[in-house]
Amino acid sequence: MTFNFDTPPDRRGTDSQKWQKYEGREVLPMWVADMDFEVAPCITEALRERLGHAIYGYSRPVKASVDAVIGALAARYGWAVDPSWLVWLPGLVCGLNVAVRALTEPGDEVLSLSPVYPPFTTAPKFSARAPVGVPLALDKAARRWEIDWEALERAVTPRTRLFIFCHPHNPVARVWTRAELVGVAEFCGRHNLTLLSDDIHCDLLLEPGATHVPFAVAAPGQVQRLVTFMAPSKTFNVPGLGTAFAIIPDPSLRLRFIRATAGIVAEVNALGYVACAAAYRDGEPWRRELVGYLRGNRDFLLEFLAREAPAVKVEAPIEATYLAWLDVEALGLAEPAKHFEAHGLGLSDGVPFGARPGSHVRLNFGCPRSTLAEGLARLRAAVRAA
Repeated sequence: MTFNFDTPPDRRGTDSQKWQKYEGREVLPMWVADMDFEVAPCITEALRERLGHAIYGYSRPVKASVDAVIGALAARYGWAVDPSWLVWLPGLVCGLNVAVRALTEPGDEVLSLSPVYPPFTTAPKFSARAPVGVPLALDKAARRWEIDWEALERAVTPRTRLFIFCHPHNPVARVWTRAELVGVAEFCGRHNLTLLSDDIHCDLLLEPGATHVPFAVAAPGQVQRLVTFMAPSKTFNVPGLGTAFAIIPDPSLRLRFIRATAGIVAEVNALGYVACAAAYRDGEPWRRELVGYLRGNRDFLLEFLAREAPAVKVEAPIEATYLAWLDVEALGLAEPAKHFEAHGLGLSDGVPFGARPGSHVRLNFGCPRSTLAEGLARLRAAVRAA
């Protein structure tokens, strides 16, 4: 390999939220979606160059930042994006909350597919809207998570205004097909719903030959109701630099969104713009090797569970992301995350994602293979003690 994913710096005692959570405890953190890898060298070099300027005032994106994003969207997805469609944000969770306030009214209902990344349901609650989770259907024979179209239709009421869609899906790691995307877009069209697509994991597809298709490419006839969120943060491991963007082709929808940010949403910082531009312009070789390494980690994880901890199930293939949704219901634990912590492994509890208590946890395998091996050894000990 050209890049080193096996020996990152020690993050203990640093400003890492991931590692600080268990500071002073012998717990290996494999919870929040933050990888334990050094960023692409092109990002580090771009940041060093910017730091040499030695003035860090209020910032706006320069042409190079915009061109890098527009160029990447065209090259990777065949999506011709006008620069005016971009709305820069300091993060996607912030963007989710803004979108709910901008595109719905108090008392409105907001759909999502469950289980799902917790801010999909907390954002509506924070703004006096009602989150409505429509459970994904697990086809056990095909070992595949599917959209339950009948349940989705039943969930719509006259109060439903917004559908927030995770693409690829976190935590079940599905890569949606073009046909499924067209179906979702047409569903939103029939019910006059705004469609918000969170594509933050779109460049972390683990299945060879898998492709990410943005909604605007799959269903161009529905772009007037579409908001797409993207960021370099998950793919290039720069979430701490707080840089993301919304892509909103429709001018009236974009104006509503921008107005909702006024006086609330902080500006993107200067270093975030630099990192974003470097990642999208020069980071592709690093990204390709990262995906290969993560694929190896995924396979290592699945082989270990099948051999050493068969009571822990991965119910369907991990097609994308570096996150594994683990079914631990067979262990009979009331609070599985706490049980694993007691045995030295920090995982995300499934309940905030919409899982039944005691049924699921989420494991982050975005780490060196040696770290993953240690984490899985602790998982095995916890399973044997259950």
